[in-house]
Amino acid sequence: MIRQARPLAEITTEALKVLYREIGVVDTLRFVSQYTTGHGDYTAQRDELFADMTLDDIVSEITQRRKQNSSGRKRPDQHKKKTRGKPSGKA
Repeated sequence: MIRQARPLAEITTEALKVLYREIGVVDTLRFVSQYTTGHGDYTAQRDELFADMTLDDIVSEITQRRKQNSSGRKRPDQHKKKTRGKPSGKA
C-alpha cells in the first residue's frame, strides 16, 4: 500500500505538538529558533550601523564594553539599541 504524502504544514504541526509535549514550550521554541531564518538585510544594516566607524573604533568600543561588563556594573542603557551614522528620519 502506497501512503499519500501529507502536506508539510500538517507534518510541522504534528511535530511541534510532539516537541511541546515531550520537552516543553520553552525548549521547543529554543530548538525551532535554530532553524528559523532571520529577516532583513544584515549587510545594509551593518553598513548603516558602522558607517562612521573605523575598525579601530569598533575594536576600542568592544574592549571598553568588556571592561565595563567584567567590573560587574551594568549601565542602564546597556540593552538599548544605539544608532550610529546618519539619522534615518524615522521616529
